[in-house]
Amino acid sequence: MLDYDKEAGDYDLSRGGEARAEAAAQTVLGLIPQGRGRLLDVACGTGIVTRRLAAARPGLRVTGADLTPAMVRMASARLPGTIVRADSRRLPFPDGTFDAVTTVWLLHLLDAPGDVRAVVAECARVLRPGGVYVTTVDKAAAHDVGSDIDAVLAGRPRRPAADAADTVRAHAGRHGLRPAGHGSFRGTGQGRSPRGTIADLRRGWFTQLPPGEPRTEHFAARLAGLPDQDRPRADPHFTVRAFRKPVTDPVDSRSRGGG
Repeated sequence: MLDYDKEAGDYDLSRGGEARAEAAAQTVLGLIPQGRGRLLDVACGTGIVTRRLAAARPGLRVTGADLTPAMVRMASARLPGTIVRADSRRLPFPDGTFDAVTTVWLLHLLDAPGDVRAVVAECARVLRPGGVYVTTVDKAAAHDVGSDIDAVLAGRPRRPAADAADTVRAHAGRHGLRPAGHGSFRGTGQGRSPRGTIADLRRGWFTQLPPGEPRTEHFAARLAGLPDQDRPRADPHFTVRAFRKPVTDPVDSRSRGGG
């Protein structure tokens, strides 16, 4: 996994910047009901999306949480007094605190068995009944746009996607969350070029192809043979899913009904 303390300074620019943040925030907000309340942005990073969530909905009291100190400092500069340092697997909030909880660009990063399950469980726990959990899913798949670069990389080793939509839906269901909508947005300026993809390979962005390994250099050599080395291919389209916490716990309801 990348060192996000070191990545923090360049993080926004290397990942679509303000344009992608605006598109992400608008898509997320489209899945959250209007009205007053509290929103928690888990793994808020630099706060580039969190700031837009707060600005677009003055009635929402927005809190951001992130584990990386450098990210927390940057987010705190954007939203003073509203950012906390916290592990997304053990959120420091009581049950039912928030009307909405978001995880944008988090679940795909989780490697350890059970981490996605733990994060979704925590998001469900701190969500009030009737509240909505919104998350990005299928991030790696979004970058496969059918280009010549994707054709070269098709045979690369891949780990199972931690944020696969079906996996996330299953975890959400185990904690009483029900599907409540979906959306998508374009990753402006994030189309891959051959030369840029070679650089990403050699810095370890493809987690199953460590820098310096013969397999990594094999793919780099094939990419170097493509035309238009600096021309970005199509931008990815990212997917967002929403889940609602029922007002009445279905387990409790069945128990009271007596069968």
